[in-house]
Amino acid sequence: MTPPPPAQPLPPPRRTARIVFLSVLALVLFAVFCSLGVWQVQRRAWKLELISQVDQRVHLPAAQAPGPAQWPSLSRGDDEYRHVQATGTPRYDQETLVQATTDYGSGYWVMTPLQLRDGGTVLINRGFVLPAWRKRPNPDHPAGEISVAGLLRMSEPDLRFLRTNDPARNIWYSRDTGAIAAAHGLGQIAPYFIDVEKGPGQAHAPAVAPVPGLTVTDFPNNHLSYAITWFALAAMVIVGAVIAVRVERREREDAQG
Repeated sequence: MTPPPPAQPLPPPRRTARIVFLSVLALVLFAVFCSLGVWQVQRRAWKLELISQVDQRVHLPAAQAPGPAQWPSLSRGDDEYRHVQATGTPRYDQETLVQATTDYGSGYWVMTPLQLRDGGTVLINRGFVLPAWRKRPNPDHPAGEISVAGLLRMSEPDLRFLRTNDPARNIWYSRDTGAIAAAHGLGQIAPYFIDVEKGPGQAHAPAVAPVPGLTVTDFPNNHLSYAITWFALAAMVIVGAVIAVRVERREREDAQG
């Protein structure tokens, strides 16, 4: 058999172009992976601060819920998950059911307007109910004012990238206080709602009555593992670049020899 002809080395222009392309690609990938790693480190710091703030706020004694004069200055970072209490007259005839899923299954949050004693209206989330709750006879709610305590939650925007609220059909997927108020003509509405807390001895029967106190305050924090992954990929890019340089140098030496 005739031995195959020796492989011809790449012409210098092609060799140079390949080196430039691989170098640029390695730099871009390294920068992207490092940026993602740094972003996850920053996200981890933000999440730890959030967890700390929420843990402090939910265990403080309930303070008076912000009134209309304070509403413009409220923010998610400074006020969400504050333990508050409010007194007013509930409007059970204007309740809104917002679709939700909890450990009890699929059902609804019962959002009831509470006309505050000091003016304005705040939505209170009385709790979670199953679809069977909608078929119950109209309950005999007590008349007059009530006092509620729970966690302040800022209004949730319409989640258009998932499912869109349909006020005309009274179908709701997010607790958007402004949109709910506009749909029901509630007038001046707070930019937050109150997740009512569970009272002592309250039964867990979502097919019979709203089950309160289901606010999730445990937040997953996997940002450290994500950061390690991105930095590991950046290190792999460096290792791959070193290997590529060595292979290129060996090929060049073989071609010259």
